[in-house]
Amino acid sequence: MYRRSLLVLRAATDPRTGAALAGAPAGWAYVWPRDAATVALALADAGYRPEARRIVRFLLRLDLGAAARFYMDGEPVPGREAQGDAAGWAALAARAAGVPAQIERESWRVRADYQEKDPGDYLANAIAHGVPPHRLRAMFARRGHLIRRAGDPASGLDTAAAWAVEPFPRPRLSPFLRRTLIQLAAEGGRFGLLPSQDWDGGEDPWTAPTAWTAWSLAALGERRAALGLMAALRRAATPAGLLPERVDAQTGSPRSTTPLAWSHAFAVLALRELWPGRGRG
Repeated sequence: MYRRSLLVLRAATDPRTGAALAGAPAGWAYVWPRDAATVALALADAGYRPEARRIVRFLLRLDLGAAARFYMDGEPVPGREAQGDAAGWAALAARAAGVPAQIERESWRVRADYQEKDPGDYLANAIAHGVPPHRLRAMFARRGHLIRRAGDPASGLDTAAAWAVEPFPRPRLSPFLRRTLIQLAAEGGRFGLLPSQDWDGGEDPWTAPTAWTAWSLAALGERRAALGLMAALRRAATPAGLLPERVDAQTGSPRSTTPLAWSHAFAVLALRELWPGRGRG
């Protein structure tokens, strides 16, 4: 899984410009800042810093407030407004790759999040934006867990709580994060996790949330739960070892673009957390 994931990340990235595409088919052959930034994080952590720096330099040329996704020449793709996490992910990738950057951060509030639905005040955007722990707790804590939508008692738990463990650590929230992620992991199926408890996009598990939750559980020392999710991720992979965006909840057959670079990037990070002595591969 580790070697194949690194190959996918290489194939998804233009070696000249650093444009890292989410996937190959129409509709995914664009650069999403959060996806590309995660690819850069994974490559930097795996020892491929020149490749990571090329991706970061591409991200730094974008007008991150112009759209949710971009063409390979850096022009914004119309149809989806900018989301509330792009600047935070780009800044994080720049630090990981060792590229100096000053990135202007627009408001994260009343924006779409990684689920790309209606604008709102979402946990994922708040974490990526750098909202401090006491504010996250005041806005998103409920009964010892972290919910997706601020101030909404009907909101369910969100796997994006994992981002406050890795790669945007908020150690002061560890008890909330541990409880949230362990509960979500326990609710997962044979092929992984839904993005959140109140996900309304069907029952198909998604590989990226499964992988990022495994990464953060491993970082919290919850190795058994993390390995369980990595086993689910392996079952969701195709016979060639490729990770679809999502798979059928009953059969594990791909239900969306395959492979998804974002999922493979998180798989690399999770595997390196579980086996930290791993070489470049």
